[in-house]
Amino acid sequence: MHALNGSGLWPGRRAPGWAIVGALAFAGLTSSFMFTLMVPLQAELPHLLNASREDTSWVITITLLVAAVATPISGRLGDMYGKRRIMLVLAAILIIGSIVAALSTSITGVIIGRGMQGLTTGVVPLGIAIMRDVLRPERLSTAIALMSATMGVGSAIGLAISAFVANVSDWHTLFWFAAALGAVSFVATLLCVPESDLRVGGRLDWAGVAGLALGLTGILLYVSRGAAWGWASPLALGSLLVGMLTLLLWGWYQLHRRDPLVDLRVAARPSVLFANLAGFGMGFSFFASNVTFPQMLELPSSTGSGFGLTMFEAALCIMPAGLVMMMLSPLSGWFERMFGARLLLTTGTTMIVIAYVSALLLSSEVWHIVVANILVGVGIAFSFAAMPMIIMRAVPVHETGVSNGLNALFRSVGTSSAAAVMGGVLAAMTNSDGIPTREAFLVCFWIALAAAVVATVFALLVPRHTAPRGETVLDPR
Repeated sequence: MHALNGSGLWPGRRAPGWAIVGALAFAGLTSSFMFTLMVPLQAELPHLLNASREDTSWVITITLLVAAVATPISGRLGDMYGKRRIMLVLAAILIIGSIVAALSTSITGVIIGRGMQGLTTGVVPLGIAIMRDVLRPERLSTAIALMSATMGVGSAIGLAISAFVANVSDWHTLFWFAAALGAVSFVATLLCVPESDLRVGGRLDWAGVAGLALGLTGILLYVSRGAAWGWASPLALGSLLVGMLTLLLWGWYQLHRRDPLVDLRVAARPSVLFANLAGFGMGFSFFASNVTFPQMLELPSSTGSGFGLTMFEAALCIMPAGLVMMMLSPLSGWFERMFGARLLLTTGTTMIVIAYVSALLLSSEVWHIVVANILVGVGIAFSFAAMPMIIMRAVPVHETGVSNGLNALFRSVGTSSAAAVMGGVLAAMTNSDGIPTREAFLVCFWIALAAAVVATVFALLVPRHTAPRGETVLDPR
């Protein structure tokens, strides 16, 4: 335990545990809010930005793509230069990016600002690592459950806040609001979060950063623009091929580098591997609901695919899922201590499966969508709380930071993929007016259901006893 030097609020001693957890959770909520900041406006973005629907989909996707690449970079930089310091840098970048987007009138400026906002996602694994360093063991599982769940809570509640702000003011106000949240997060982190003296040597793997970015971009370009380019066109197939080959070369390079950006050997352990694969599926299934449900609620009822709600009414229908996640987060920590993280993860993935089965069978009334989304919220609260604990019990203490960063990467790639896939399907299956058909939403639900089923299978494959032999692991009990 180290004193929080220069905090100003608790001089000479470390801040109370509740203040540390509160500051870190707020940073997590702020970062996840960036995922859905523009989601309520996605149906209107082509008009607001004078661009095609395929182009405006990148206002959402770029944030998720940058988040996927930035997560392991943030974790590595946190180990090298201090986790608190990197969290402050990420908050500052969020503020700058929000201001850039707020002052922009073209799609280019908005995409640049949104990309900078995506960098802040790295605060979640950094926050989990800080909690591991400074909290008492008996409080750790509940605190980590809360921090991990902020990825879902912030997104769901942020939908309602974004819709309200956009409803009563110009859409640029959303970015000024995001800048204000970033400023509050910066101050809270500065005043409340202690810095660890632990450091590791080495350099940042810039080649690994470039390879990961290029590989993910190639694949997501194929998914999001394939319909416009033609799925079998040379441009689309070339993008896919470049992405896949780059990721294969990137993986080989990471395995042969002494200080890799992502330690893939850690990912080979069964508990870590299956938790990460489940994390990809859960990230995909979760963000699929964020893309499809709001659009379905807002589209005119005359189209046969929507319910004609206002932006704010649709957001109010989505918000209960966030409230459920917030209420269940503390209970998830207790549930994990009583019954184990593996059962908690399996319960969460199963709830997502039930949610999409419900949406496929019953989606003719508004309350059907509300119920399905609440079930998604329950599943995310349980599964996102379970995955960090599975990983922390499966690896030595000195590897928990990089391992949780890797899990966050898989979840981020899942959300990025969902944004691209759902956007591609909805853009490809439209009526004569360019509005997604009801069949397009059903296809999206089937795809999300398949991802949730795969996540459930991987959750069941997680070993019951996860501690590696002969190694000291963190016991969160």
